[in-house]
Amino acid sequence: MEDVLDLYAEPNDPDVPRVCFDECPYQMLDHVREPLPAQPGKSQRVDYEYEREGTCNLFLFLEPTLGWRHVEVTKRRTKQDFAAAMKELVDVHFPSAPKIRVVLDNLNIHTPASLYEAFEPEEARRIARRLEFHYTPKHGSWLNMAEIELSVLARQCLAQRLPSMEKLREVIHPWQRGRNAHRVQVRWRFTTADAREKLHRLYPSSS
Repeated sequence: MEDVLDLYAEPNDPDVPRVCFDECPYQMLDHVREPLPAQPGKSQRVDYEYEREGTCNLFLFLEPTLGWRHVEVTKRRTKQDFAAAMKELVDVHFPSAPKIRVVLDNLNIHTPASLYEAFEPEEARRIARRLEFHYTPKHGSWLNMAEIELSVLARQCLAQRLPSMEKLREVIHPWQRGRNAHRVQVRWRFTTADAREKLHRLYPSSS
């Protein structure tokens, strides 16, 4: 826990970005009957019946101090998908950064080993050398600021029925562009000192 909190407290270094990473499943749904459009004095009316269209996965990157985020919609959440996301982070989003410090939870696919399962050893090592993983503790995923951004995404974009990955991207991309254009930041206030005071019961004790 303190490793992540200390990382958040460090001064910004444009050469070594801090990126929070998280993912969540998404259930795609379609209407059985088309909604009735909104009219003066009446909101849109949606029938309670819906049709399931399968599931997909959302990967979210967040650089909270720069106000930058990126959401990738994928079919699955496998080691290969995670490895592809890390390659994109290194080669596309921060190609000039010698090191990227990534905050993520302890999911079993969130390891350098996933890179070696997806790529040849030389390529896996090239990507791994650019990444520095900082893991949130078990039951402490709330320490990952990417969870906050996923919550905003869910409230502002996903509270509707979206039947396909294409429709999902059509909704997410404008939201992403708008928040990036306004450089919407996450201002983290919980510190290591706060953790020692308020979560002292979680610390080992000699007694």
